[in-house]
Amino acid sequence: MDKIVLKIVQLKEAQDLPLPDYASPGSAGMDLRAALTEEFILQPGEYTLVPTGLIIEIPENFEGQVRPRSGLALKHGITLLNSPGTIDSDYRGEVKVILINLGKEPYVIKRGDRIAQLVLVPVSRAQVVKSGQLSNTSRGEGGFGHSGVE
Repeated sequence: MDKIVLKIVQLKEAQDLPLPDYASPGSAGMDLRAALTEEFILQPGEYTLVPTGLIIEIPENFEGQVRPRSGLALKHGITLLNSPGTIDSDYRGEVKVILINLGKEPYVIKRGDRIAQLVLVPVSRAQVVKSGQLSNTSRGEGGFGHSGVE
């Protein structure tokens, strides 16, 4: 697969922070960092909007998915409130991350902390067609735990 180009503008408040990058050759996501001016204590059950100081240009026919970092989730109960968050290709505002503390202890977010990851994913656009009938399947209307349940 050809590499795609992700154009990034670093806002003044993030000039000293590293640009998003892949941690290893096999990484699917690029780390996003907190562009806070001072530490923020995220209390258990609390959520907040954390700026990254980045404006990005997602290529057409792609979306940016903002996903939690597994280490933060496992060690501290820190995750994203809207996971995955979607960044549309025509959005040109600052990327911000909604972090929530589902853990039992307060969590300190510091400037430059890796708070989420950005994954670029191709998208398809559907042609919506109104229909009076849909095809039948063996599953039918079964949902919410239906598969594999006797």
